[in-house]
Amino acid sequence: MTISEVINKISSNFKVVNVENPKLDSQLIVGNVLKMDRAMLLTYPEKEISDDEYEKIMEMAKKRMLREPIQYIIGQCEFMGLDFYVNENTLIPRNDTEVLVEKAIEVIKSEKYLNGLDIGTGSGSIAVSVAKYSKIQMTAIDISEKAIEVAKKNAERNEVKIDFILSNLFENVEGKFDIILSNPPYIETDVIETLEPEVRAYEPKTALDGGKDGLIFYREIVEKCSKYINKGGSIIFEIGYNQGKQVASLLEDNFNFEKVEVLKDLAGLDRVVIGYKLC
Repeated sequence: MTISEVINKISSNFKVVNVENPKLDSQLIVGNVLKMDRAMLLTYPEKEISDDEYEKIMEMAKKRMLREPIQYIIGQCEFMGLDFYVNENTLIPRNDTEVLVEKAIEVIKSEKYLNGLDIGTGSGSIAVSVAKYSKIQMTAIDISEKAIEVAKKNAERNEVKIDFILSNLFENVEGKFDIILSNPPYIETDVIETLEPEVRAYEPKTALDGGKDGLIFYREIVEKCSKYINKGGSIIFEIGYNQGKQVASLLEDNFNFEKVEVLKDLAGLDRVVIGYKLC
């Protein structure tokens, strides 16, 4: 079979089970096996696929039919224009989180911050991207040893030096930082089972579950972080669409920041809270 025939075949199969982007995911799987990017697939649609290649493609397609995330299947994800390795031990980096990273880079450069802490680093997408584009010295922590292993691979892949610490929040953290960043678990426990299959069945629940109201980790971080942030420093959280006021209030009630601001994503939803310049 040719490239175009295989892509059309598995794309049709994906539509049956309501895969969100059937054509794109088909191209990603075929391209992954053939070591060809999408442009090459479109340039050589009549290229014949070997039996071995076809078998590998169909094995991966079967996983996607079961709604396993395409990023886990091909083992990679793009974020902030960088290439990240991902597996089932970490959340998949999402475009929404780029709002946090872009704001962090802006603040770091304007305030000439020297060091930062990423809490709950997961794949390392935030710490790696911030370090890559701002040259700040980042420390990244996570409670999961397997997540730390993934994050280390991504730091090496993207040629940045990051200090990784296995830690339950601040448990093993020493020193102070100019900026603290975190995309903690923030989904309400009861909501997780209503999410799409790719999330509820495959992504690690410990990285999703923010407790009954989704705010448990924000409270704990805010409660403990005062001795880890320098005067003049900032803290930036990613939040759920309905959590802006609550998280902003947590910062306002516990710290004297020059400004606390809620930022929206491209869809116009609350996505990031920043406490700017600790007084």
